[in-house]
Amino acid sequence: MYLTTNLKLLRKRRKRSQEDVAQNLGITRSAYNSYENGVAEPGIQVLIRLSDFYQVNIDKLIRLDLESVAESQLSQLEKGFDLDVKGTRLRVLATTVDSEDDENVELVPVKAKAGYATGYADPDFIRVLPAFKLPFLNQNRKYRTFPISGDSMPPVLDGAFVTGEYLQDWNHIKNGQPYIVVTADEGIVFKVIYNRIEEDGSLLLCSTNPLYQPYNVKVQDVLEIWKFVNYINPKFEEPKASNQDEVGPALRIIQREMSLIREQVRNIEDKI
Repeated sequence: MYLTTNLKLLRKRRKRSQEDVAQNLGITRSAYNSYENGVAEPGIQVLIRLSDFYQVNIDKLIRLDLESVAESQLSQLEKGFDLDVKGTRLRVLATTVDSEDDENVELVPVKAKAGYATGYADPDFIRVLPAFKLPFLNQNRKYRTFPISGDSMPPVLDGAFVTGEYLQDWNHIKNGQPYIVVTADEGIVFKVIYNRIEEDGSLLLCSTNPLYQPYNVKVQDVLEIWKFVNYINPKFEEPKASNQDEVGPALRIIQREMSLIREQVRNIEDKI
């Protein structure tokens, strides 16, 4: 359990003394001090008050090591937002509808790309995005189109626009399939994903271009995930030779396996 270290961390981030916190909770300073130092454990009523005061749910306050959480996510938590370490949290998606109350497909322009990681949950930010319809998409699902930069995901080219279907439960991620991932640190990225939530609470992100190495992101650093549906390239792509088509996927598999092996070795070294 991480209650003692979490209480210290949250109090110091708020620049409050033990006496201040104790007064807000209606307990003595010595009682609060005993909780921070692990001498005593608070009862359920005090736990509820601690949760309300620090705006962190009881489960996270006790079981999640907040010192290991990214600064961007910890700041969100302190503003009253919950952290999702399993990928199953119910998410409220800001969206727009047409005059008939049907979901639009919002387009994130290149100029709005940098601000999406902070404005994704803001209805005012989403409301001003261009919106359109794609009649061949399922009307009962939610879609959004994102600009893609770089050459890490051929055949999707630099400057392409990729449309994704909103993924509510991240445990439904299918290994080896492309997704649009939105994180606070990197913003919008388009990658092939391997789901490692159950193993270590992370996602392995791979490129279709074998020159780019796979890397892990912690699920608590992820803001949104959209399942790839289709894309529009900015220019015509020249066909590749068949041997290149075969080598690329093989290299990606090798890279993924090497990444997993390296992490297993690090885990073994940490235990020695």
